[in-house]
Amino acid sequence: MATLSDAYKVIPMTLKHIIPPDFESLKRVPDSHVWPQTDVDLPLQDDDEKPERSIPVIDLMAPNAVELIGHACEDWGAFQLTNHGISTNLIDEVESQARRLFVLPTIEKLKVLRSTDGMTGYGASRMAQSFPKLLWHEGFTIMGSPLHHAQQLWPHDHQVFCDLMENYQKKMKELAHQLLLVMLKWLQVSEEDLKWTFSMAQGSLQLNSYPACPNPKSTIGLAPHTDTMLVTILHQSDPGLQIFNGKSRSWVTVLPVAGALVVNLGNLLQIFSNGKFQSAMHRALVNQYRHRISMAYFYVPPADSMVGPFARFERPVYRTLVLKEYLQIRHEHREDSLSVIRIDDED
Repeated sequence: MATLSDAYKVIPMTLKHIIPPDFESLKRVPDSHVWPQTDVDLPLQDDDEKPERSIPVIDLMAPNAVELIGHACEDWGAFQLTNHGISTNLIDEVESQARRLFVLPTIEKLKVLRSTDGMTGYGASRMAQSFPKLLWHEGFTIMGSPLHHAQQLWPHDHQVFCDLMENYQKKMKELAHQLLLVMLKWLQVSEEDLKWTFSMAQGSLQLNSYPACPNPKSTIGLAPHTDTMLVTILHQSDPGLQIFNGKSRSWVTVLPVAGALVVNLGNLLQIFSNGKFQSAMHRALVNQYRHRISMAYFYVPPADSMVGPFARFERPVYRTLVLKEYLQIRHEHREDSLSVIRIDDED
């Protein structure tokens, strides 16, 4: 079974796009991180608009949860989830360990720098190489046990970090699978239609750091993008995540709800659902005074699995291909990747 790491080895990054700057030492935003205002200062939803104009907040245990989640996937491609079974204590402890990592001196964090063809370790977002300007962001990616890297950061005090990250990934994988079953039920397809089982699914945990920024209006934490994989489950410590509302053509701030997790749909679910579900266009802003932390869990099928609309859809709008082939298309075409595999009516 091909892994996600195997797939990304053929899509290497340059060191320029992996190594973040020493944000603590920066008194101004360097030119390398200054974005054109057309990319940063896009319209925001009016502050006085009603809260229901933001993404839905859904109780997973609600009697009509399937319907609520189904509509949210169709209308927004994102929602906030409560009563999800992940303890607040665990989330808080993982966030605390993430902060413990990111407050280390840059010279220490660079000990676990991600390799140019690697998936795990410290560094900038993989999407950084797709843009002409750099991002006000640093991250740490984990797949399975982080023991190898944690031992280098804390030779005598790494076990708590490892145990928490492994437990969090286990809980997130279970929740992601539960959510996927709910979504499949709404689409009227069975788990067997995926051709791969829960035991074969993979996941990665991305710890994100958005340091306080001297001029947040001139740069961006994560540029507008959709996620590649099936489902992303996100915890954010402070406001900063924004979802694009296609109807109003504006950005909507996702305010943290106590105990809630944000669920974003990725491109693969848009493909599997034949366009019935939408992957959520989103971005992350930075703050002048607060160091924002988020944790994103990505749920993915095996890299050699087939990706295409479910068989129940008689007129597929996307062609079927191997996941690692789509990852290459995604790398080359970014937000146009779905258009590349779209089947035109005349085909």
